[in-house]
Amino acid sequence: MTSSVATKVDVHLNGTVVSRDDWVAPEEPLEIQVHGVSLAVLMRTPGNDLELVSGFLLSERIVESLDAVESIRHCTTVSSPESEDNVVRVVLKPAWRASHSLTPRNFYASSSCGVCGKATIDEALRTTKPVTSSFEVATSLLQELPARLRQRQPMFEATGGLHACGLFDAQGAEFGAYEDVGRHNAVDKVIGWAAGQRLSFSDKLLVVSGRVSFEIVQKASAVGIALVAGISAPSSLAIRFGEALGVTVVGFLRGSSTNVYSRKHRVR
Repeated sequence: MTSSVATKVDVHLNGTVVSRDDWVAPEEPLEIQVHGVSLAVLMRTPGNDLELVSGFLLSERIVESLDAVESIRHCTTVSSPESEDNVVRVVLKPAWRASHSLTPRNFYASSSCGVCGKATIDEALRTTKPVTSSFEVATSLLQELPARLRQRQPMFEATGGLHACGLFDAQGAEFGAYEDVGRHNAVDKVIGWAAGQRLSFSDKLLVVSGRVSFEIVQKASAVGIALVAGISAPSSLAIRFGEALGVTVVGFLRGSSTNVYSRKHRVR
């Protein structure tokens, strides 16, 4: 796990100023290259980069399965010291390359926006198929999951500056949880890890530590996850496309209260 970064801070309180040490969440760019061509630059928290890239390839529909991937590794030759550990190179299998055309995206994605590099929403949805799943979950179990996810957020406890995402099944079993400065990066890390473990997504749900945005719903639908729950509010676009893409969107998952916004039949 990547360590938090030490810094000095002046705390202004009740007319006094106190200087002290503080800890902040690290944020650095990660360049993803496919066959040596830059595909994207993500602003992320370093750590679990290979899982992040695997999840990005799947959730952005660049590949349909990790079976198309020959290797994912950090680049050992970089042009500057700042690029060290911040470039991941992907090689796709020849059979996939022969039957698909890879269009370079060359987009920059900030830690707050996973859809920034797409020209239009139509483009973002072009290759996404609606989720068809008989998945259901009890409200009482959903309401237990935020507290369990919080237990898997050590860097948030230290810095207060990271999002988290956890993957669970309808019985409450946990299948991975990750933190990142970008909520969509945390989602990709979970998806990439689970795909590497050859886990099924159709019987799982995602819990995110903040709001449910469009890009999180889009990423979930891309791998067949039928339910996304957030501790905070969903956006209007997340609700709209949750309905269109067959994804149940749950928000304000706090204590004994739960709001279900789309595909409501999955929450009992």
